[in-house]
Amino acid sequence: MVMPTILADRYASLDYTESTNNHVFMKSCTNGYFEQNKYHQHVQVEEHNAAPLAKQLIGDALRERVESIDHENCEAGEEDTFFVADLGEVYRQHLRWKLNLPRVKPFYAVKCNPDPKLLQLLSALGTGFDCASKAEIEQVLNMGVDPSRIIYAQPCKTKSYLRYVANQGVRQMTFDNADELRKIARLYPGAELYLRILTDDTSSLCRLSMKFGASLDSTDSLLALARELGLNVVGVSFHVGSGASDPRAFLKAVQDAHVVFQQAASYGYSLHTLDVGGGFCSDETFEQMAGVLRLALDEYFPAHSGINLIAEPGRFYASAAFTLACNIIARRTIQDSELINNGTMTPDTSYMVYVNDGLYGNFSSIMFDHQHPVAKVLRANGQTLYDTAAAEANTDGDGVEYSIWGPTCDGIDRITESIRFPVVLDVGDWLYFEDMGAYTKCSATTFNGFSNEHDVIYVCSEPGARALLGL
Repeated sequence: MVMPTILADRYASLDYTESTNNHVFMKSCTNGYFEQNKYHQHVQVEEHNAAPLAKQLIGDALRERVESIDHENCEAGEEDTFFVADLGEVYRQHLRWKLNLPRVKPFYAVKCNPDPKLLQLLSALGTGFDCASKAEIEQVLNMGVDPSRIIYAQPCKTKSYLRYVANQGVRQMTFDNADELRKIARLYPGAELYLRILTDDTSSLCRLSMKFGASLDSTDSLLALARELGLNVVGVSFHVGSGASDPRAFLKAVQDAHVVFQQAASYGYSLHTLDVGGGFCSDETFEQMAGVLRLALDEYFPAHSGINLIAEPGRFYASAAFTLACNIIARRTIQDSELINNGTMTPDTSYMVYVNDGLYGNFSSIMFDHQHPVAKVLRANGQTLYDTAAAEANTDGDGVEYSIWGPTCDGIDRITESIRFPVVLDVGDWLYFEDMGAYTKCSATTFNGFSNEHDVIYVCSEPGARALLGL
């Protein structure tokens, strides 16, 4: 049986009088938890009903927050955008990973979303961490994670950062060029090195091969130099690009990695690890991608070979776990003047709505990650519409047309060019966006003086995750 849990990152009212027998916890300033309420109605939910339970918990958290705000009298910032994060979704994604890629240990890409609760759960699940900077490494180490569970997956490292990781005992790191090898030889000769190879990432959302990766015609000379410098090469890594869509990219990369393993053996190296990088999406394409990768690994790096397999998933874990709520702060009415002047028909009224988040904030994923967030109506006309038909956009051309804009003075700060809803939205209403956990708040800015620090309300729809977090 499941007893849902809700976590919140600051003191706030979360009195779900219409909800189930959930336990509500609030995070204290000392990072502890205290029980606030028990609900009187007992509803038993089987574990396999995770999806409806998750929707219920997310919806309850969204509703309680937005319904508690008095837009006429609230303090400045009380109506700011906020997240609801279901840690149970992260837990389910981990089970999905283990089911489809049982031989591959995930090293979560911290850059995707460094949310502390997300990292705490992943640490408890036993994942490793892919870090690309001193700050990311420091954050993970401060959680008590052993340095052996971190890979410094940045082929071009700052000298002072190299000295830092040497002092901290973070040994695993990547390289892809001769200058980097010489730098490592001077500053951290005891490092455990992974040769990052070039891949075909033309099908990915964010291509990385233009910046990183050694071509196969240069890997032999790099291995020779590493041997000459007395460095310890222990593995090969690749990355088919963030948000990859062509499974064949994994197959070709595994084949190329196998070639490099053979090259390394000719120089006396006994490589023991293959890092297959990231590129895994959380949607229905994951099973297909994982299936191709799994078969390729079984052929070129079978279990009996003794090769360790790791990966660097990011969006796979984080994307679907976070829902973002935005408040409509202004509205502009647009009428088709041509129709009015013509007098042949009733003018079609549309609206420009301005919300308190945008491309310079948590919607940075539109520019940097090529995402297309879809707005849904959270609250309008005094009613909360989360997860109802009225919340969804019309796709048949009916309804009221809107464009959705961010709060800054920059004209490019547009979230949605055109969308139709069955309701008329006004100032004070709320929209929500699902799948907002990947490359959103991590790349938000403070442009125009708008905050990039927004509340996260945590809910947990999986008892396993609750147990790992000690709730």
